[in-house]
Amino acid sequence: MDFKQKQILIYKWKAYNYLDVYQTFLAMGFQADMIEQDLPSYDEDAEFSARLLRLLHEKDYDFVFTINYFGVVSDACEQYGIPYVSWSCDSPLISMYHESVFNDCNYIFLFDKSSYLFFRALGVQKIWHLPLAVDTKRIDHILGNADDLKLYENEISFVGSLYERNTYDKLVPTLPEYLRGYFDCAIETQMNISGGNLIDALLTDEICRQLQQYYRLEKTERSFSDLRLIFATTVLGLKVAKEQRCSSLLELVKKHPVSIYTNSNTKHLLKVDYRGSVDYWTQMPKVFYGSRINLNFTIPNIKSGIPLRVWDVLGAGGFLMTNYQPELELYFELGKDLVIFENKRELVQKAAYYLEHEQERQKIAENGYKKVKRFHSYEQRIKEMMELLT
Repeated sequence: MDFKQKQILIYKWKAYNYLDVYQTFLAMGFQADMIEQDLPSYDEDAEFSARLLRLLHEKDYDFVFTINYFGVVSDACEQYGIPYVSWSCDSPLISMYHESVFNDCNYIFLFDKSSYLFFRALGVQKIWHLPLAVDTKRIDHILGNADDLKLYENEISFVGSLYERNTYDKLVPTLPEYLRGYFDCAIETQMNISGGNLIDALLTDEICRQLQQYYRLEKTERSFSDLRLIFATTVLGLKVAKEQRCSSLLELVKKHPVSIYTNSNTKHLLKVDYRGSVDYWTQMPKVFYGSRINLNFTIPNIKSGIPLRVWDVLGAGGFLMTNYQPELELYFELGKDLVIFENKRELVQKAAYYLEHEQERQKIAENGYKKVKRFHSYEQRIKEMMELLT
């Protein structure tokens, strides 16, 4: 398929994988322009909409592309009659719970299959499931030209946020004793579930009715998100992620050296080696390559999909231990390409095993790398999008 005559406009925002996607478009022959602007609201912004419409008028673009979905972009494309292609890297996308999701211009690709099935059942027509990807060529180049790899060697490491500034911890003092107890139990229950999400079911109509007195939901007129969705994802989901990550790291460090790379406050993670934050493009691949074991803890908001960290670890040739996600088995052989754990006890046991079995660990890392290099590049993903678009 020849893309050399394709003119596209990309809205740039703070997505980690934005540059990989952009550079892949260019490498495939697309002519790509960029628009960049902070958006206080993803649903509507008159200034940005006018600017976008002006660009669409000035140049004959084949489509507009974004990482994640933006209602304001969709409405502009619908008004101008040009395809709008979006590919998610977060889930769920609160911005998709908006009337614009039904616009005819949309071509929506979601990496979480459960989210895709939800919107498909809702009546969104041009929507598909498309997992994330990794650019092994870029990472190979970084690692092949690095002279500081020893600085990033670790026994066990985790790269990511601890979500210690979550809304739940701020809200708790305002809640009555019953709701505090109920949510604490919901959090504990979710922490003991691997590859499943119980939070939505635990937020019953009665609990949501009581919660309305203490938690204010703000949304635009055309949004159809509700309190259950927002509280489950932006409040409880982040709190669960915090507790899962912190408790797992503290359990591991009782037996093994553990390093963490993060912007979060780690003062409560006693004995865990805080190694600062790392740049996604230039440093993070070195951590994944240099760590004997890399950890992934999927935020429970992602119900079935594979988060970007999994692809990035494997793409750097790193050995990965991750919580179970249903879609892992669609693309990988568990225990051969990567290793899963169901709970903290299994995490500690398997970490000890693979630290003692070096050849087996290295073989699994090699298998994972070969798998993503062969089948899961950004070029392959973009080709799948274009086949559906044309």
